[in-house]
Amino acid sequence: MSSPEGVLQVLRAELRAAEITYKDLAARIDMSESSVKRMFGQKDMALSRLAQICKASGIAMEDVLRRAADLRVHSDSLTLTQEKSLASNPKLLLVANCCLGHWSMEQILETYALTEPECIGLLAELDRLGLIELKPHNRYTLRVSNAFHWIPDGPVQQYFRDHVVADYFSGRFDGPGETLMMLPARVSLPSAQELVLKIQQLAGELARLHQGDRRLDPEQRDGFSLLIGFRSYEFAAFTALRRPDAPDHQTGPRNR
Repeated sequence: MSSPEGVLQVLRAELRAAEITYKDLAARIDMSESSVKRMFGQKDMALSRLAQICKASGIAMEDVLRRAADLRVHSDSLTLTQEKSLASNPKLLLVANCCLGHWSMEQILETYALTEPECIGLLAELDRLGLIELKPHNRYTLRVSNAFHWIPDGPVQQYFRDHVVADYFSGRFDGPGETLMMLPARVSLPSAQELVLKIQQLAGELARLHQGDRRLDPEQRDGFSLLIGFRSYEFAAFTALRRPDAPDHQTGPRNR
């Protein structure tokens, strides 16, 4: 059974996909924009009103109800066993990252040297692992939330550390929309925790932009990666220059 919140969540997504704003919808159903916003904010809606909105927007109500019924509570991470399966197969990890980027199977095949049967098999394996739910015609939906993250220091992070980090930082970071900063600071633990919270908010903002730009044509988007690290640290070369009797004000282990 679909919850009212789930129905409204799907309806909002369908309206965004159709590029219909609350203002546009208000004009189509003869309501004020403020009334439409209030109606969606109440998190409940009569079926008669839902039918009216769907008809005015060209959205199939049965599709909204079916998608709402398919909603699941999505996980923010995979299990250790699931990550080990991904990290042991680079092609599977490749397709997993494509899925997290909402690529279609056609886009994957256009970009990477995979055969169609091979790609379908990898998608089926990701379905078995619980990352996606494979649909007819090789479409899929993610089974993980927008807050998804890899296990800290888990198999996938270790794979990235071994195979990706050096390649990532070999770039110049001077292209459009690129930046590289390393900012040393001496702060208290509460201040560090406050910054970690802001980093998590930044990750959420990236997820929002990523979701919103999905409606753009593929040629209008490019693949970007955000790599953030924040920890107690001092360059080993700098540590080697410390005086033997220098006070150690650093609270965490260096070069861990």
